[in-house]
Amino acid sequence: MSLLTDIVVAILTAYLALTSSLADVITNILPDEVEETEETEPSGSILDGLTTLPSRFSSIPDILRKNAIYQQATVIGPDGFTEATTNNPLEAIVNVFCTLTTRDSIRTTTGTGFFIDADGVIMTNAHVAQFLLLRDSNQYEKTECVIRSGNPATPQYQAELLYIPPAWVQENAAVMKDAVPLGTGERDYALLYASETVDGSPLPSMFPALSFDSDLLPVRVRNDSVVAAGYPATDLLANGPSTALIPRSAETSISELYTFGSNYADVLAIRGSAVGAEGSSGGPVLNTDGEVIGMIATRGDDSIDGTGSLRAITLSHIDRTITEETGFSLADNLSGNLAYRSQVFSATLAPFLLTILEQ
Repeated sequence: MSLLTDIVVAILTAYLALTSSLADVITNILPDEVEETEETEPSGSILDGLTTLPSRFSSIPDILRKNAIYQQATVIGPDGFTEATTNNPLEAIVNVFCTLTTRDSIRTTTGTGFFIDADGVIMTNAHVAQFLLLRDSNQYEKTECVIRSGNPATPQYQAELLYIPPAWVQENAAVMKDAVPLGTGERDYALLYASETVDGSPLPSMFPALSFDSDLLPVRVRNDSVVAAGYPATDLLANGPSTALIPRSAETSISELYTFGSNYADVLAIRGSAVGAEGSSGGPVLNTDGEVIGMIATRGDDSIDGTGSLRAITLSHIDRTITEETGFSLADNLSGNLAYRSQVFSATLAPFLLTILEQ
């Protein structure tokens, strides 16, 4: 990081240290009532007949759009979005493994993610990434998250948060401690940044990143063939954290498309496969061109789609909603000086979100 960046971060840290009570700031920034946003139906009505899922996000906070420091950090630096370097999901997926320790217990969580940018950006679920917020919490004696990869998964990287939707944190903080959080997957995504290796060796110059398609999906993708990938953790959850975690991919197909009342294809229902198990959340769903079109978010309905069915939020849903909350597209949020942006996020927004989780 340049000297200028270090100076700016130091100024930010000093500024935050001089702010008044964090709880009071949160009350002002995240009011109970926020301005509602209107969704417009895509032209051409290509998505008529979508099945509707319930949405709890009729309104969203606009704190990131109004935060000048965050806005500047998103575009600072000469680096743009780095293209994909692989079309093999087993090369790109990672296991996000977190351990939360209290005086009375040790809790482990496991989920999947995948490199979406060759500079080291990982996409995963918000319900997985939220545990990185808890590293500074007073409710746990120790919280550790490590990025593992390979077959079997072994520790490789430390990671920092680049982005987690404030709207998702608001709506889901109450269920954070549930052993198996339930939900529809709406806005359940986050971006991490591989900041260093666990053994202190240099980071790769390029990470094995997948390409993605964030365009609006037509209804005709029903029954299309797709590939799902992840780190299913059935054996690990049954036998303990020392159990080897094996990456898997499987060919399957899309059975249905759902919308959160937006008239956009927000969720893909994926027919059952060997990937469909707890721990695969955050894994990619690729089309026949090898592009990520969805990310696994929840289990599906096995009575309809077979054992191991899944539901995945679409990349178009992620692109549209991250634009709503930040003012920048998904591709824009993968650009710029990533190390600087992760520090800005940690200094300006993470403390507020952590307090919401703790409350």
